[in-house]
Amino acid sequence: MQNRVFIPQAALDEWIADGSAVLQATGLRLEPEGWSLRLVEAVRVLREVTGADDVYDLVGRVKSTSFLAELGAELLGASMIVGSLAYEVVPGFLVASRPGSRQVPADLGAPATPSPTEEALLARFRVRRLG
Repeated sequence: MQNRVFIPQAALDEWIADGSAVLQATGLRLEPEGWSLRLVEAVRVLREVTGADDVYDLVGRVKSTSFLAELGAELLGASMIVGSLAYEVVPGFLVASRPGSRQVPADLGAPATPSPTEEALLARFRVRRLG
């Protein structure tokens, strides 16, 4: 099973404001490393707020907005409605696999050396920001 990384919109806004990240047409570039990540708009579903059963099994999950649109979901800020159910959500982005992410570019090392995963890149980025 592939791990996915969710970045809340608030964290992304903070990174962009302090210059730690640059939003680009193709995704996000983390500074000063220059790592590029492809982003997919998504939400983290915190809870169903009407007290009804979560028939869509969304609570506790991260789903892309394209998937949710197929369900007929309507998103507005930190709220989402699907049919007769209402949810509290955290807007943000999923880090998608980068094309060629399994190889380090030739100028950074031997072509056969596997590159760090997106999870590892973000972990290094977070540690650097804390330090």
